[in-house]
Amino acid sequence: MTTTLTPYRSRLHPARAGFGRLLHAEWTKFRTVRVWLIVLAVASVVIVVFSQLAASGSSIGGDRETVLGPDGTAVVDSFRFAHRPLTGDGSVTVRVAALKSADGKAIEPWAKAGVIVKSSLKEGAAYAAVLTTPAHGVRMQWDFTHDRAGSDNASRWLRLTRKGDHLTGYDSADGRTWSKIGDVRLPGLPRTVQAGAFTSTPAHQVVHRAFGGTSERYGGGEVTATYDHLTLDGTSATGRWASTDVGGPRPNGPAPANDRPGTTDVSAAGTYTLTGHGDIAPEENRPDMVQMSFQGVFVGVLFMVALGALFVTSEYKRGMIRTTFTAAPARLKVLAAKTTVIAAVTFTAGLLATAVGFTLAQKELRANGFRPPEFPDLSVLDHPALRAVVGSAVLLSLVAVLALGVGVALRSTAGAIATVVVLVILPQILSFAFPLPAAQWLLRVTPAAGFAVQQGLTYYPQVEHNCLPESGCYPLSPWPGLAVLAAYAVAALLLAAWRLRRRDA
Repeated sequence: MTTTLTPYRSRLHPARAGFGRLLHAEWTKFRTVRVWLIVLAVASVVIVVFSQLAASGSSIGGDRETVLGPDGTAVVDSFRFAHRPLTGDGSVTVRVAALKSADGKAIEPWAKAGVIVKSSLKEGAAYAAVLTTPAHGVRMQWDFTHDRAGSDNASRWLRLTRKGDHLTGYDSADGRTWSKIGDVRLPGLPRTVQAGAFTSTPAHQVVHRAFGGTSERYGGGEVTATYDHLTLDGTSATGRWASTDVGGPRPNGPAPANDRPGTTDVSAAGTYTLTGHGDIAPEENRPDMVQMSFQGVFVGVLFMVALGALFVTSEYKRGMIRTTFTAAPARLKVLAAKTTVIAAVTFTAGLLATAVGFTLAQKELRANGFRPPEFPDLSVLDHPALRAVVGSAVLLSLVAVLALGVGVALRSTAGAIATVVVLVILPQILSFAFPLPAAQWLLRVTPAAGFAVQQGLTYYPQVEHNCLPESGCYPLSPWPGLAVLAAYAVAALLLAAWRLRRRDA
């Protein structure tokens, strides 16, 4: 025979358990327990110290040349260009007859061939282009960071029209019926620009992940594009197409993304063949200076987990929870008050610690070579630094709330701490060793996804890159990653509420 125990309910009038009174009571509990204040203070100091130590151990050297795009973003601007000057309004049209690998290697998905209007031949100069790719169809791209999809690979006719500082991209399957891709504005575009056909391909990158290490191998592949019907409508100072390697060798050495000249061949029938390499895209193969300034948060999480769990499990251990529920029979209100207090104190302490830690870490990084123009001089109020600082404080707060919810459900300090550490910390550690698909899956579906809020680099979908956890790259963007952690915290609180209503104190 089984016996069902009726949960204890106080006979005191529930009006005495107003939420404001409960908040005050829970805050009083927190501030009068000295060990909790010590844990909070130690956590703040640890975050600052470890962030600064990690930054002081990072350095970068060498004579690095950085190309900046029109908006100050570090970019790669290296391609083979058959061009003529265009003065005033006009258009450039071409049919891409073929695009294939020139060196026998597999062609890169983001290899590019098409037409481009560029303000000058200088690297980083403003541009707009309409291009075709092997795997992503026709695209219109401009000023390195912008990308818009056109038609599929069947549309090999491409056109770019200039009217003032507005450029409009078109594609066509037959050269007669044209579809508009988009219209963009390039402020400050000079009266005379360079217009023509171009070819480029990003470097081939192979990443091998195994337990205990990661290896990366780059190969500078080449592509050959065959064009016909290349025409320029408008005023031009010359009728001949010039050929240039934009981003070619400099006086002090070759450009890293384009270290040998491409070729241009013109047949008697007017067919143009361009062989080139390099890319026209944001530069993403560089350290994340923002994420590198928050290494202490990873350690600080352990303290916040302990604090969130102890805030509730210590009452269960000593039997004080019965007194709490006697004074305040509305158990869900008690849970809400505890959650509010622990969230507020951990967020406040975390915000102060991450702001100070970021500032000191940035100072150390600049002293170790991470300086403009390649690396921006960021203050704590600059984006994305401000988002990372506030987001890291929210992360610490959500971890404490998660621990509190698990603590209510398990009523065990050790069990709550172990559970949350396994959920938040262990996936981060395992992601450094697991094969890349498994590592990225872990960082999508576990609370460790919340660390994505510390990313400072923007990863653009039109740039092929391998997102390595050890480089500070997460498969989710900052706010969606933090939302995964928030979902776990909410789930823990719902489980805690269910357990409170179903079980006696």
